[in-house]
Parts: sequence; structure tokens; C-alpha cells
Amino acid sequence: MPAPLEGIKVIDMTQVQSGPSCTQMLAWLGADVIKIERPGKGDQTRGELLDMESDSLYFLQLNANKRSIELNTKTAEGKEVLTKLLKDADVFIENLHPGAVDHMGFSWENVQKINPRLIYASLKGFNADSPYVDVKAYEDVAQCAGGAAATTGWWKGEYNVPTISAAALGDSNTGMHILIGILAALLHRDKTGVGQKVTQSMQDAVINLCRVKLRDQIRLDNTGTLNEYPQYPNETFGDTVPRSGNASGGAHLGWTFRCKGWETDPNAYVYMILQDTKKGWEDTCNALGKPEWLTDPKYSTHKGRAPHAFEIFKEIEEEYTLKNDKFVVSKTLGEAGIPCGPVLSMKDIQNDESLRKSGTIVEVEAADPKRGKFLTVGCTQKFSNFTPVIKTPPKLGEHTEEILKSLGYTDAQIKELHDKKVTSV
Repeated sequence: MPAPLEGIKVIDMTQVQSGPSCTQMLAWLGADVIKIERPGKGDQTRGELLDMESDSLYFLQLNANKRSIELNTKTAEGKEVLTKLLKDADVFIENLHPGAVDHMGFSWENVQKINPRLIYASLKGFNADSPYVDVKAYEDVAQCAGGAAATTGWWKGEYNVPTISAAALGDSNTGMHILIGILAALLHRDKTGVGQKVTQSMQDAVINLCRVKLRDQIRLDNTGTLNEYPQYPNETFGDTVPRSGNASGGAHLGWTFRCKGWETDPNAYVYMILQDTKKGWEDTCNALGKPEWLTDPKYSTHKGRAPHAFEIFKEIEEEYTLKNDKFVVSKTLGEAGIPCGPVLSMKDIQNDESLRKSGTIVEVEAADPKRGKFLTVGCTQKFSNFTPVIKTPPKLGEHTEEILKSLGYTDAQIKELHDKKVTSV
């Protein structure tokens, strides 16, 4: 069975995380991804956050299944090689700082002339119309500019500060967003016969995931309150959506609950949703051994429960979750139809056999025997007719000679490029 993107050629001029997360997925889906790297240095993440003298896990976990060519695209000879690569490519993707690719001579207008069928994908921190267009955007900058930091964290006390999520909302999330755009553009090319430019800003990608917070801003503007937030009804709302701790942020009450062992395990918690439906609340009360809540006017309706949410949470902890292990709580309540799951640490995830079995966590052989095998996140989509094979990430310039020869360069010409430091082999 052929891979979905078999026959698609991608020229990858991205680095760090936002671009490589996208191109790695394209490679997993069968595209031939050629990663252009600086001679002698490569993607900067190869040497970041090292745990041994070898390519870093940061690089390895974002660059599987690709081919690597060392190429100095600032030289005339390097530009010529890149031009040849683009002539029969399907996708060109870059995430360099604003204006960098244009200054090299590979703007959308120029590349379109080289190959009218090419999809030109560009990742930047901000849109071209943004007042921040020239800002170098990192993960945390994007989270702050996209509304995530302002609405994440505790809402009072010394920890009432904008908070960065540990999830890569600015980087990998942006990579997945532009992946959708690239795939749509490829399908559109099938209909029109021509390529197009696809742009994606990190700010926009974060805003898209904060859509429900924009919903809440409009509701706050219209009503002056948000009755599912923990501030309701005893605290005053300002004119912008506040942080809300671990509240569910939806129509149902939800919170994190301490479980047995929390004193020594910082992740001995579960998250539980108290469903708003009549049956859902009945199931919750019965499973928790609190049938009296069904007739207590303070608790019997959602409107009645909201002002007393923390009283309910306190009783649930003291009378149930603190007496049980987080996995027991999750299993027991889950079987009773209550949305409840354990807070899994990265150690829990690393050792979860079900995630290994599904291919979500995979073991991959590194090119460097010193590294050996390493764990990474595999393809999270599961297909009925196709299973991605996660292959060894490339050594720096591993495929330089192979790629140059495919473009028609002779051994003598390749040596000349090497001598001029246009490339390394």
C-alpha cells in the first residue's frame, strides 16, 4: 500500500521546532523531505539541550524520515543548487526570520517563476499586517501574543501572573496548522494545476486554540460576568477574561482533585468533570456516595451548584479522592460514566505500554551508535490502510552527495563545491 504523500518532494528550509514538526509529519506520510542545513553546523537544535556528545534529542525527535544536505544558500553556487532542487519540487517551506529568504533571492515571486506548480509555505511569528511583523517570535512570545498566557494560570495572589503552557502551542501547534494549509494547497493544485503561497503565523495558530476565550470575552462584554469561572459569584470581574486556575472553562464544573499520595507525588491528582445533565449529575452523586446532593437545593441544579463549587470540590477530595490512588479513582469513576482521568506525568507516559502498542510512543534507532535507540512521539493519527514507519533521523549532510548527484553534479563538481565551502560531504 503506497504512503499518502508518496511522490511528493519537499524542500525543507526550516529549523528548530515549528517548521520541522510540520516537515517531519510530511515525511511520515511518505513525502521525500530534503532538509537544507548550514555546512558544518546544521539545524541549531542539533547542539541544544545536550544529554550526551551526540545529536540532541531535541533535533532527533523532530527530524525523522528526512534527508539532509549541507548547503550554503548565501553563495551563488548554493543558490544554483537550491534552484535546481525547487524546479521539480512540490513544496518549499521556510521559517527563517522575516525577509531572510527574500534577501537570498527566493521570494514567492521569484520561486513562482522557477516552478509555477510549487506550494510555497512560510511560517512567521506574526502576519505581514501585524505591528509586530519584524519581531522574532519564539514559543513563549507566541503564547503571549495569542491570548494563551493571559488566560492561563491562577487568578489571585502572588501567582496571578500570565503563565506559559508547557505544551508547544506556539511551535508544534503552528507546524500542524501550516501542515493543514500545505495539504489543502496540494489538493487545490490538483484542481487548478498551479501552486500557491501558504502563510501561517504563530500568533494566529495560538489564537485559534484560544477561540473559546474569545467567546468568553464577548460574553463578558455582554453580561459583565462568567458564571462558570471560579471568581463567580464572590469576586469582581474586570473588563477582560481572567485566568481561572484549573476550572473546566465549559458549561460543566471541573477541577483537579488530590488523590492518595499527593504529599510526595506532585502528580497524584485526577481531573473530574461534574456533568451538567440530569443523568450525568445523578451518576456522579451515586458514584461518589452522595445521593443527598440530588435533593439538596444548593447542589441539585447547575445554577445552584456554581456558587458552591469549592464546597463540592472539598467534600469530593476529603470523602473520596484522598482515600484512593489516582488510577483507582479514574477507573472506578470512569466505569460509572463520569469524565475523570489521571494526571499523567511524563514518566507515566514514557512507561505506558498502551501508548507503545498504539505507536504513539515509539523507539527509534539513532544514526550515532553512541546514542543508540531513543524514545519519541510517533504519528498520532491512526490509519486503517497505512502505518507510518518512523525512520532514523539523518546525520548532518548524510545525503549531500546523493542529492547533488541526483541533480546531475559530477564527482569533480561536488569536490569543487566542497572546496568552496558551499557544501560538505
